[in-house]
Amino acid sequence: MTAPATQAAPSSRAEPPVRPVRGVRAVQPVATLLGVLGLGLCLVLSLDVVSAAVALGLELALLPILRIPVRTLLLRTSPVLLAVPLTGVSIALYGRASGREWLDLGFVHVTDGSLLLAVATMLRVLAVGVPSIVLFIRVDPTDLADGLAQILRLPARFVLGALAAIRMMTLLVDDWRQLAMARRARGLADTGRLRRGASMAFALLVLALRRATTLAVAMESRGFGAPGRRTWARPAGFGGREWAMIAVLVGIGLVSIAVSVAAGTWRG
Repeated sequence: MTAPATQAAPSSRAEPPVRPVRGVRAVQPVATLLGVLGLGLCLVLSLDVVSAAVALGLELALLPILRIPVRTLLLRTSPVLLAVPLTGVSIALYGRASGREWLDLGFVHVTDGSLLLAVATMLRVLAVGVPSIVLFIRVDPTDLADGLAQILRLPARFVLGALAAIRMMTLLVDDWRQLAMARRARGLADTGRLRRGASMAFALLVLALRRATTLAVAMESRGFGAPGRRTWARPAGFGGREWAMIAVLVGIGLVSIAVSVAAGTWRG
């Protein structure tokens, strides 16, 4: 007579529930990319101050929806914030001269027209650059690659190679830190700052090339470069949320154009 089978005791540690992804993070990144391109196209059609100011104002009004910390926002948009004044100064000094002249020094001509164009350009750079950076802060590169290959039908070999390169770029900071610690342990960290930085940059380049070669061989051996149709582990969908994202971004551009035309400041 056989003993009855005993049931396994339930585990005392329950697995945490999987939280569904909501909000902007649930939108396929390809839709965000298409929306930003549409917004940029609308803003490039005109060089007036009103359209750029309206677009930037609408973007800033919608910015709290993303719930991005202020420190992260300033850190990620710092390249754009630094480029804006440089762009404005160059256009103010060397832009098309028109109206009252404020400064005339050789090739430098500062006029009312060049100053107005500089302000319009700075606002336009912010209106295009801020959403281009902010909307991609929390984007998973793998989701973007899935969308590029499955929705836009880009070549899988190119998409997978770009994804691998992006993933490897995240290791450069750790490699730089390890190189610095290794040089300090060998007593080589007391040399000149420029010489030390140049030698570490060269060592980092060699390390990156070696890793890239190893990764390329590994990907080829696993069939990532094989011809034919490829299957994907995570299907990329394109539905109502994606169309809503595109509509919001393109709508900002269209509203800015409409306000500019209504105000009589449109400059095509």
